[in-house]
Amino acid sequence: MSGRFNRLRVAAVVWLLGMFYLFPWLLWDGRQAWCCSDLPARKFYVFGLVFWPQDFLFMALLLIIAAMALFFFTALAGRLWCGYACPQTVWTEVFLWMERWTEGDRGKRMKLDAGPWTREKVLRKGAKHALWAVFALWTGFTFVGFFTPITDPGLAPGAVHGVAGKRSGCCSTRWPPQGNAGFLREQVCKYMCPYARFQSAMFDRNTLLIAYDPMRGEPRGPRKRGGQAA
Repeated sequence: MSGRFNRLRVAAVVWLLGMFYLFPWLLWDGRQAWCCSDLPARKFYVFGLVFWPQDFLFMALLLIIAAMALFFFTALAGRLWCGYACPQTVWTEVFLWMERWTEGDRGKRMKLDAGPWTREKVLRKGAKHALWAVFALWTGFTFVGFFTPITDPGLAPGAVHGVAGKRSGCCSTRWPPQGNAGFLREQVCKYMCPYARFQSAMFDRNTLLIAYDPMRGEPRGPRKRGGQAA
């Protein structure tokens, strides 16, 4: 696919993942700037701000505002969240890029899957899953880095202690992106996402959405160029 909306989608992927992978490395006053938590001391740092347990009321208010904004943008612009900003969408797009880079487009992938296990098929499949595993481990390492110092894995004052805990945290958090974005993909949106359950309740006749138009598509079959549906 190509066009203005696809370029916007790629820009959203680069922007959102850039923030996710870079923020844990930012330093502020000698400590990790973003979301570095010190659970034994019951502190939570966001740049120069220090939040205590009694301050989590502000987080609840922020989540309420985010939920209301999500409902508002859905009613106004349809699947804006699902198509551009949802983490499942963003990571699925990256995993699809790696799949297309190693195995080719959809036609080549179907032909490769239907063919016998040759040396080329093993190499292509192995390269794809190796890239997926490395990217998922990097994602898990970054996620753990939001809760324990990412620059010093041997010193973990938060929930993960020591190098062994750091590694186990990375291995456990690698499976959600690799499993959901690499294997399940749209099935997560269809069967697992709670937002999809009540999203239809916010649609009306003026909401932007992609749907099948029976007046244009029926009866199915070949037609003459410029012909109109009955």
